[in-house]
Amino acid sequence: MLKGKNIKLRALEPTDVDILYHWENDDKIWHLSNTVTPFSKFDLEQYVISSQQDIFTTKQLRLMIDKIDKGNQKVTIGSIDLFDFDPANKRAGIGILIVKEERRKGYAAEALELLLEYCFKILHLHQVYCNITINNTASLNLFKKHNFKIIGKKNEWLHIKDKWMDEYVLQLIHYQA
Repeated sequence: MLKGKNIKLRALEPTDVDILYHWENDDKIWHLSNTVTPFSKFDLEQYVISSQQDIFTTKQLRLMIDKIDKGNQKVTIGSIDLFDFDPANKRAGIGILIVKEERRKGYAAEALELLLEYCFKILHLHQVYCNITINNTASLNLFKKHNFKIIGKKNEWLHIKDKWMDEYVLQLIHYQA
């Protein structure tokens, strides 16, 4: 289920600490995860260890996105997250990170399709949502293409590089046939 034509989604492994360290300490993307401080390798090692717990315990899930290589070599190109998992109300937030060199190649779309299938068929969620800055047209187009609808706008929600940025909330409600 978590394998597509070009990518596969997999659980975190201890060997992912170095790449997480690089991503999580890139202050240019801290606004995407509401981060304002760097992470130590120790913190990330503990995070990877705790990520082996059930999503019902941690209320979050991070899956690494690996590009399927013809030589069966693992090339990690991003991650996709479920956060604010709320099993009682059957909903969760979604976030995606694809490394700059691999963007606009369809990997985010394929990862999102795989994750949505997991959310609706395995976790039996009723809805998922995401938060996207109004100037992030690539992400807006990606989620809209997957039938997410803009349901609200948070004005001056994020303070990025001395400017206030508005953020959209998008939602996808899953109606079972």
